[in-house]
Amino acid sequence: MTITLTDRPDDFDHPLRDTAERALQALQAAGFQQAQASAGWYRQTELNIAHDEPSLLRSTVQRRLSLLGLLDGRRASIELSQTDADSLAQAVAELQAAARAAPQDDANVVSAGQRARQVQGPLQADPAGLADTVAELLEFRARETPRFNLEEGAAAHHLSASVTLTTGGSDLASLAGWCSLSAFGTAREGERASSFNHASGSTHAFTGQPAPAWFGIGDMMRDTSQQVDTQPFGDRFVGSVVLTPAAVSDLLGWLLGQLGDAQLIAGSSLYRGQVGQTIASPLLGLRSRFSGPGVVPVSADACVTPDVEVMRDGQLLTLLPSLYGARKTGLPHVPTTFGWEMPAGATPRGALVEPVARGALVGRLSMGMPAANGDFSAVIKNSFRIEGGVVGRALSEVMIAGNMARMLQAVEAVSQERLDTGSTVLPWLRIGGLHFS
Repeated sequence: MTITLTDRPDDFDHPLRDTAERALQALQAAGFQQAQASAGWYRQTELNIAHDEPSLLRSTVQRRLSLLGLLDGRRASIELSQTDADSLAQAVAELQAAARAAPQDDANVVSAGQRARQVQGPLQADPAGLADTVAELLEFRARETPRFNLEEGAAAHHLSASVTLTTGGSDLASLAGWCSLSAFGTAREGERASSFNHASGSTHAFTGQPAPAWFGIGDMMRDTSQQVDTQPFGDRFVGSVVLTPAAVSDLLGWLLGQLGDAQLIAGSSLYRGQVGQTIASPLLGLRSRFSGPGVVPVSADACVTPDVEVMRDGQLLTLLPSLYGARKTGLPHVPTTFGWEMPAGATPRGALVEPVARGALVGRLSMGMPAANGDFSAVIKNSFRIEGGVVGRALSEVMIAGNMARMLQAVEAVSQERLDTGSTVLPWLRIGGLHFS
């Protein structure tokens, strides 16, 4: 399939709209009372990195047609890559059979009256620019972090187009372009090696700063280079952690899970009845970033996603049920997609560790699934010892235990600096009261 954009990107949705309309008509003709059809394509131009060398420069294109149908409250969905008449007819027949076998649920519904049309970001790839970015990153590796082996990585341009139509009158079209850079690897010295580490993110253009400065990639490579030689703490104690943005992302993921469908519908959310209450340190806030690079402000259930503030000064302002979750629980519907930011704090990043008598600078948390009440026990990875307010050697075989909800309440300081990865903008946090072993 060839994708060509002219000087008029406003034309991008016409062929996609024709495909979506044809599919929606086929679903209605097959007897579906409600239906949704989404036609789209995705093009990626990338220069890969393999074992410290530029590897494959390639462009790939994927085409998709996603169908969703409701029969008497029974929901089924299917996705196909071919949109010809025979492929569509076969998909509709399979969708009918799947819907008849699905459980009945009156909360199932497609969106209605949602309308948006967005064009954003760079629409044309720049292969020479991608090559320059990769070359700059590899030069930095050889010069500044020769211990670090960049096993895999890529600089890429992405372009995504879609049109979604529903029988409820929703009509959503988007064309989004963005660039990304990723790095994944380990550091080695003789027979000794660090654990794997990675960093990545998205932007509209690689301008204004060197390649290693994007998304904390250079800092990640420097830190990993120091993690070849590690040591455990060797005893148990209660101390503090300074979470890097990557570890803050793990904490944020748990909070968003508590506010979303799965926990709300199951009745296990700690925050179901806490809207308007203080659930975290007054130093913390949380708001959407639905206009970030690579983020289209449309939810997975075909609803426009206006900006939303979730938490301010530690106070919970809203829950985040989807359209289905809202109908299932009776809570107000708050459409969301990915893309979040926490406001900056008042403490310089370098000063976060000064009050820590004993603890760790934590690069990543590996906690599996915390208990229903938020209790967890996690291995801290890509982390460093803190003693007497000074960051020391890299750590190994160290676990922390605590409670996720109490961690939010125990935030003692938030950094002035934040790490922008495109879809998230997060600070460093200092949190006390964790059990080390």
